[in-house]
Amino acid sequence: MLSRTADNLYWLSRYVERAEYLARILDATQRLSALPLAYVGTSNEWESAVLTAGCATAFFKHYEEANEENVTHFLAFSTDNSSSIRSCFEMARHNARAVRTALTMEMWDAINGTWLELKRFGNGPASREEFSRFLRWVQESSLRFDGSAYRTMLRNDAYWFSRLGVYLERADNTARILDVKYHLLLPENERVGGPLDYFQWAAILRSVSALTSYHWVYRESLKPWLIADLLILRDEMPRSLAACYEEIVRNLDSVANAYGRQGPAQRQARGIRNRLQNSRMDGVFQRGLHEFIGEFITENNRLGSAITEQFLV
Repeated sequence: MLSRTADNLYWLSRYVERAEYLARILDATQRLSALPLAYVGTSNEWESAVLTAGCATAFFKHYEEANEENVTHFLAFSTDNSSSIRSCFEMARHNARAVRTALTMEMWDAINGTWLELKRFGNGPASREEFSRFLRWVQESSLRFDGSAYRTMLRNDAYWFSRLGVYLERADNTARILDVKYHLLLPENERVGGPLDYFQWAAILRSVSALTSYHWVYRESLKPWLIADLLILRDEMPRSLAACYEEIVRNLDSVANAYGRQGPAQRQARGIRNRLQNSRMDGVFQRGLHEFIGEFITENNRLGSAITEQFLV
C-alpha cells in the first residue's frame, strides 16, 4: 500500500472519531449548563468544554468570553477552528475522496452523505432543542461510518491503518476528558461525592457512553476513583485507555506481520500497553492522576508521530 493511501485512511478515521468526541463533549456540557445552580456550582462549563477539546488558545484568539453561543459555534461550525465538527467532517470527506477506491461503497456513502447533510445546518441550529438533535445526528453519523468500516472492509492493511486512527484518537479523547474533570470542573471547595460532583461525573460518563457500564461493573454510586479505573484500566470498557491500546497493538502487529518487519511504533505501543496493564488505581492516585494522564497524552502523541514516520511519509 502507498504511504499516502495509508495516511488518508488513518486521518479519515481520526477526523470522524474526533467529530463524534466533540459532539459528546458539547452534549455533556449542554446537560450540565441546564441544571440548577445548586447542582452546577460556579464553574464555567463552557470554558471547560473548550479546554477538553484542546483548542483553548485558538478559541480565545477569536472570543473574549467562553459562553454557550461562542463555544457551540466554535466547536461545532466555525471554519476558523480546524478541529470543529464541520472542519472534521470536511477533512474526513477530503481524505475519503483521495482513497475512494480503498473504501467500500457503504463507507463512502456514509461519509459523503454526512458531508452533504451537514450543509443544511448552515451556521448552526436556531434553538437548544435543534442543536441537541444536531449533536445526536453527528454521533449517529460517526457510528454509521464506523459500523460500515467494521462490517464491510477486508481485514487487510487498509483496515488496520483505519483502526489505528480510531483508537489513537479515542485514547487521546478519553484521557483529556478525565484530566479536565479532575482539575477544572469540580470547584476546590466542593466535597467529593456531593451533588455537584455526582451530576458532573454522570455527564462525563454519558459523554463516553459509560454510565450504564459503570453500574454493571461496580454496582455502586459514582465514585471518582472507580470512574478513573473504568476509563483507564478496564479492558472490557471499549473507550478505556487499556482497551484502546490493546487494539492499537493488535493492529500494529497485523501490519508488521503483513510487511515482515517490526519497528519503533510497535515497540512504543507495547510499552504503553504494558504500563497500563501493570498499573493499579491506588498507585496512579498516589503518584497523581494529572501527572499520569499528562504523561499518557504525551506518549500517545509520540506514538502517533512514530506511526507517521514509520508508515505514512
